[in-house]
Formats: sequence, C-alpha cells, structure tokens
Amino acid sequence: MAIRAVLWDIDDTIFDYTSADREGLRRMLDDDGLPHGYASVEQALLRWRELTDVHWARMAAGETDFQGQRRDRVRAFLDRKLSDAEADDWFARHVVHYESAWSLFPDVLPVLDLLAGYFRHAVLSNSSIHNQDRKLRTLGVRDRFEAVLCAVELGVSKPEPAAFHAACEALGLPPADVAYVGDHPDIDACGAAGAGLTGIWLDRGGRGGRPELIRITGLAELPGLLRPDTRFGAPSTFR
Repeated sequence: MAIRAVLWDIDDTIFDYTSADREGLRRMLDDDGLPHGYASVEQALLRWRELTDVHWARMAAGETDFQGQRRDRVRAFLDRKLSDAEADDWFARHVVHYESAWSLFPDVLPVLDLLAGYFRHAVLSNSSIHNQDRKLRTLGVRDRFEAVLCAVELGVSKPEPAAFHAACEALGLPPADVAYVGDHPDIDACGAAGAGLTGIWLDRGGRGGRPELIRITGLAELPGLLRPDTRFGAPSTFR
C-alpha cells in the first residue's frame, strides 16, 4: 500500500535542538559563570546533555511530569537543593538563551516544499503541545502540518504503539499508509515499525549500523524513498 502521509519528529529531525540547547546553555554560563564542580564549559555542556536524556526518559516512563523533569535537571546540573520556584527561575532564564538560538535544519524547507503536493503531514513528539506548537510557529512551519500531537497531552509516548496509532487516527489513516521520520533509531524508527508504520531513521550524524532499519543521512534522500518518481531520486525501496 502506498504511503499517503508523513509523520514527523521535531527535535533533531526538523529543528536543530542539540545545537540550540548547547548554544543556549553556553550563553547562560556566560551570564552566570561556570557552576561549581565543572572544570570547563565543555564538561558542563556534556553533563547537561546527559541529564536531559536521563530526565526525559524518566518523564516518558511516567516517573515525573514535564515541569518536574526540568526542575530535576537544574538541581542535578547545579548539584544544589533548590525550591521549585528557584529551579523554574533558572530554567526560564536558560530558555531565553535557548530560544534565541532556534533554527531549522537547512534541508527541511526544500524537502517540505517538494513533498507538499504529494503527502499529508503531521507531527508526533515526546514533548508538550505548549512547547512544540509554539516552536513550530516561531520557526514558521506550523501551517505545514495538519496536526501536532505530543506525549504530555496523549498520556503515552514513543516508542509505545499507542502514540503512533493516535497520530494515525488524527490523520484518519491506517498505520500502513503512514511513514514516520525521526532521529532516534529505537524510539522513532523501531517504534514506528513496531506500530505498523514505515519507520525511517534520520541518521544525520552518519552513525550507521542497524541494517534492519530504513536509514537516511539527510532529508534530501526522503523524496526518493517516498515516491518512485525519478525526478525525486531513486525508486522506492520499501513499497
């Protein structure tokens, strides 16, 4: 059955989250100074990324909520006891710097333009609608997507099949008609495939491996996968 819609991840798929997060924290450290216990800015940046992964996983597992994972990240990063208000204040100041560094990956708009007349588009993200809808609007692409679904509001997150099925239901399409594109091989590509969608791993870093997955290293490869039309690239390999 032909693919009729593309479901997209946001962070590190269409939005350069990693670069914005690093640059935002770097600017925050310029203002606040290097916290106690860190020998260098790079060490602090690495620790922040590790803590982000840990506490997002806790949220996905239902151990905390969206605001709670933010507060816990700050407390662990600063290695200090902070009230909720103090942690919220620190994170709010970080967000100002982080948002000033927001950008799309350069291949996003050209590919969305190429695919616009051929496929429907929606978003499924392991974040909150408040966060992601605002992000898409700020970046100027919200109107490219029929629907934006997020784990916080759904009550279930990727890679659970129910998250992918909720997005397919929003589109009114069976999973077999939908492709999912995301940067995480397990959460995105494997999760989508396990739910009956066509899972596509966007391996921007060229890590390779995982031969069982459909893998692309940039979005310019996506049209050739989705359409066997030679003007978009190579014939489809998964229909």
